[in-house]
Amino acid sequence: MSVRRLCVLAAALLMLPLGRAEAADMVSYRARYALSLDSSQTSSGVVGAGGVIVDQWNATCTGWTEEEHYYLHLDYGGEDRGHDRDTLDTYSSFVSWESLDARHFQFDLRQAETDTPYEEIKGEASLDGPGKGGTAQFSRPGESVLPLPAGTVFPAAHTRFLIASAEAGDQLVTRQVFDGSEVAGATQITAVIGPKLRPGALKARSRLPKSPLLNRPSWRVRLAFFPPDRNSELPDYEESVRLLDNGVIAEMLFDYGDYAVRARLTHIEALHRPPC
Repeated sequence: MSVRRLCVLAAALLMLPLGRAEAADMVSYRARYALSLDSSQTSSGVVGAGGVIVDQWNATCTGWTEEEHYYLHLDYGGEDRGHDRDTLDTYSSFVSWESLDARHFQFDLRQAETDTPYEEIKGEASLDGPGKGGTAQFSRPGESVLPLPAGTVFPAAHTRFLIASAEAGDQLVTRQVFDGSEVAGATQITAVIGPKLRPGALKARSRLPKSPLLNRPSWRVRLAFFPPDRNSELPDYEESVRLLDNGVIAEMLFDYGDYAVRARLTHIEALHRPPC
């Protein structure tokens, strides 16, 4: 499983105006999330976790750019607990651009784990039109071309679909999403969407930073990320988020079955949006 897929939704959920329903204007922003261990079963070996996600989105007149930095530290307790490692550190850096018409996507991901060199996945992808397929062209780790099946969307289009579905009251939706995190293909993401929550519902969570960006209606969304192998019946992992109607994610929980990592929003600020 790629590092990038750990926070693909967090990276994507601040994008474009919606089609099926009106919502708040999407904003350029910078956010910081602190990572910690939420739960762990003995079989995982994980006894502690920490780290950070820093995400920055900037609007342009042709699309959105993103710069994301991610670091996760896992503590396994060492040999005295029956494991062959003490810790594992994972790093990633991701830069992307996605066009406003949702047909073009450029990506550059660099990621590494403890004692391993950085891996880079770089390229661009395009779709022939709404509901149609397309191609992804990779320049790294090697030159290759990957066909994208009909119905594939990029993260921004998936975001529009997800928030609009929530506004429309849909409870279960699924799409094929290509996010540039793997050379294997698009990922099926199935979402279970909870009822709409009133503005201000987050105020009771005193650990959240104070920001007018958080005083918006929201939904709890549970997402399952399936591997490109269409024969797989089980997801790679699941993710629970608190999604606001302006695209901000106020809460995240990454569930890997035998352990779970929580991402707590510690800082958020709106950035200038250029006139077009």
